[in-house]
Amino acid sequence: MAPERLSFKEMCARFDVTPRTLRYYEYIELLEPEKEGRSRFYNAREIARMTLILRGRRWGFSLEEIRQWLLMYESKGTETQNREFLKLADRQLETLNKEREALDHTIEDLAKVRAEVVNSLK
Repeated sequence: MAPERLSFKEMCARFDVTPRTLRYYEYIELLEPEKEGRSRFYNAREIARMTLILRGRRWGFSLEEIRQWLLMYESKGTETQNREFLKLADRQLETLNKEREALDHTIEDLAKVRAEVVNSLK
């Protein structure tokens, strides 16, 4: 079975990103597609990296943090990369929990005021 290889257009479709986003990730060296003339092709390594990039973005990591984390694998190996991930994840979990707490308070406040308005209309 031949290794997976996606064209630029297929990569955009698979990950639901714009061509501009994909080009930008290449520009900031998050991705390194194979180039044949003007065409770009993404192998299994780049597909895996894109999966990690999008996860990292969803979790709130900056592109620079993601870039450094991906580079770490190549220069220092998996264990160092995993230790760094734990630091990033712990920091982000703390931030997200604080944001959730603030959001919970906002929802409670809005629900309370809504209930007061409903009662005033009776």
